Amino acid sequence: MGDLYTTINSASTLFANNVLTKPEFFIGILVFIGYLFLGKPIYDAFGGFIKAAVGMMIWNVGAGGLVSTFRPILAGLNDRFQLNAAVIDPYFGLNAAGEAIKMIGMSLSWTMISLMVGFGWNILLVLLRKYTKLRTLFLTGHIMIQQATTCTWLVFFAIPELRNITGAIWIGLLVGTYWAVFSNLTVEPTEELTENSGFAIGHQQMLWVWLTSKVAPKIGNPENSVEKVKMPKWLSMFNDNVISTGTLMLLFFGVIMTILGEPYLRGMDKAGFPATLAFPTYILSKSLSFAVYLFILISGVRMFVAELTESFRGISDKILPGALPAVDCAATYGFSSPNTVLYGFLFGCIGQFMAIAGLFLFKAPIMIITGFVPVFFDNATTAVFANKFGGVRAASILPFCTGVIQVMGGAFAAWYFQLYTYGGWHGNIDWDTLWPAIGVIMKNLSTPGLILVIVLMLMIPQFQYRRSSNKANYFKTADGGGL
Repeated sequence: MGDLYTTINSASTLFANNVLTKPEFFIGILVFIGYLFLGKPIYDAFGGFIKAAVGMMIWNVGAGGLVSTFRPILAGLNDRFQLNAAVIDPYFGLNAAGEAIKMIGMSLSWTMISLMVGFGWNILLVLLRKYTKLRTLFLTGHIMIQQATTCTWLVFFAIPELRNITGAIWIGLLVGTYWAVFSNLTVEPTEELTENSGFAIGHQQMLWVWLTSKVAPKIGNPENSVEKVKMPKWLSMFNDNVISTGTLMLLFFGVIMTILGEPYLRGMDKAGFPATLAFPTYILSKSLSFAVYLFILISGVRMFVAELTESFRGISDKILPGALPAVDCAATYGFSSPNTVLYGFLFGCIGQFMAIAGLFLFKAPIMIITGFVPVFFDNATTAVFANKFGGVRAASILPFCTGVIQVMGGAFAAWYFQLYTYGGWHGNIDWDTLWPAIGVIMKNLSTPGLILVIVLMLMIPQFQYRRSSNKANYFKTADGGGL
């Protein structure tokens, strides 16, 4: 018996030291097993392992570059002006949450365990759709990584006694319930927008899509749509992620570095700012390096997520034929004018900039820096649905309001959950409204609060089903058949 215990203990220690503490290998093994489960040949499974592991390692390179470039500037703000700054962007938030998790002595592999538990829980909830009234499977892999990581930190922060395998399971149940319940809320608005194309939204603004579909008709008239408004052609350049990110980072960090001043930055960054380099060149190079590292990070995420999504999708197709897939919010952009997307971006920017000015004027303890993903994708998505249900007036007002709330909610969350220390917060609108509330409940009520949140979320589809005007077609497949 003693020998068996020793063997098990040695094996578990070996696994923990060489797999759980190496997320790239852990996620690669998950993909490898998933491909074998799908009946793929072993060389395909091995290829999936390699791509997933390398993608995770590329992500680490991008994250490390962001930290090494970004943190000294934020430290400079705090040193000179006592300003704690955070970028509201899911990739900066992902990096911040990951750093926070590591700082408390935990591995990012706990995030991967929570992700797998959450996805399995989402599958189970849809399998039991007769009782749960849930019909959507969240399939946007890179979003799952971001949300599972931030959710892991929220639970570890709020309930320290759950920093273990039990906590990882509870985190999976929490985030998996969110995926299933709130993607389910987007079914009717998305079906109306896309004329029954057979998908739902699985992204960062699912609550906001539902709220927009309810509020927009009270604000404007869908007959007066954005399509009737002519926009300047030059604004179309912001459809490019690199251009938008580079411009925003140059704007914000250019201003910050100008405020910090050339003498201070030369003293702080002697290696990167030699005497031969002019100050404007340094600002341009440093600002654009954020876009470079963010691009590297996103490329790595996309690489390993592609492998994860493939295995997830194959498994879900076998286990859940007929479930509605919840996909990236950008899938809806083709069902509206490109002007609508630009409208959302423009008015969301205005809302964010005004809110940031307010933080500065009122000397808030946290300063927020705009991130590309929330200001573009949240506000573009809000505009698309607002235009459908409330026309140009709603497509102007609601993204503006979204921008303001992103900054204010993001500032509170970055401060309350202490992620400003690591320079970022998730930043998307659901994570500036719903999730801070969930975190506060868990912080004050501990594990019972976590259970309460899950139960309350599971009640939402019950009310949704009862209020449905067409219960006969509530459950349906992408081709219109019944589940």
